[in-house]
Amino acid sequence: MYSFAIAEAADQIFKAGPSMNILLTGASGFVGRALAGRLSQQQGARLALAMRSRSISSSLPIHVVGDISAVTDWSGALAGQHAVIHAAACAHKMKEEVANPQAEYLRVNVEGSLRLARQAAAAGVKRFLFISSIGVNGNINSRPFSAEDEPHPAEPYACSKWEAEQGLWRIQKETGMELVIIRPPLVYGPRAPGNFGSLVRWIEKGIPLPLGAIHNKRSLVGIDNLVDLIIRCIDHPAAANHVFLAGDGKDQSTSELLRGVAQAMGKPARLIPVPAGLLQFGATMLGKKAMAQRLLGSLQVDISKTCELLDWKPPYTVEEGLRRCFEPSK
Repeated sequence: MYSFAIAEAADQIFKAGPSMNILLTGASGFVGRALAGRLSQQQGARLALAMRSRSISSSLPIHVVGDISAVTDWSGALAGQHAVIHAAACAHKMKEEVANPQAEYLRVNVEGSLRLARQAAAAGVKRFLFISSIGVNGNINSRPFSAEDEPHPAEPYACSKWEAEQGLWRIQKETGMELVIIRPPLVYGPRAPGNFGSLVRWIEKGIPLPLGAIHNKRSLVGIDNLVDLIIRCIDHPAAANHVFLAGDGKDQSTSELLRGVAQAMGKPARLIPVPAGLLQFGATMLGKKAMAQRLLGSLQVDISKTCELLDWKPPYTVEEGLRRCFEPSK
């Protein structure tokens, strides 16, 4: 389906050369940290970081922009940049952290992102890469999501990402700045936060888990595969003005994932086979329906467009990605 674009782009792909200046936001986050590490070693790429505060030490140029909102001044950080990778975001804010999580998502993820994009276009940035979320498509499915599916975000964070995407497309049409949107599912890797980090801690502590009979299908993406995809999108001609879904290319059940994590850690997987329906009922009674959905429900992504249009494939298998999570050097 996308082979015509591959053929047209094959001789035009521009590998980041000495004049490729890249600005990265969110370098202190899980994805941004890994991306900064790879890009800083990329021959010819000149990387600068835009951060709320100088929260990390780095030999790279750091532009402190303060709080991200509709009034953030990005002009100093954007001067001379050819591409912007916007990985900074407000995620998983709970009511105990802030009084109004939805307002925080709106302020940072929507208003802050659109402010950055408008100033990037005004500064002559050629391409804007936005790290979104598969939650824009939805949080459960009966068939794999594709990049062309109608979005159905269900949670406030995903809704904010979808609202940002819509605003970015308006800016793209108004200014001509190239836009690339990447929607990853759950990202795993060394010291990953969130749900994957919780799974690792459960296995590490040897906690028996009633998840030995779960036959769902979940798409994941290893941090190294996601970083590789993002770097491919920086200068690939065929990436311009497209949405791409990320993934490892192999879906797993929660039971399979837990066994894979345990094997990679060299630990036993203490999984008890409890029927999924019983777990769902118990979780609903305890007010943990959303958590149960993430563990028991299916969420698959179709990355065929990503692979074909960009002539890309995930460099690491799921098994390799899990092993890399626990290598001493990682």
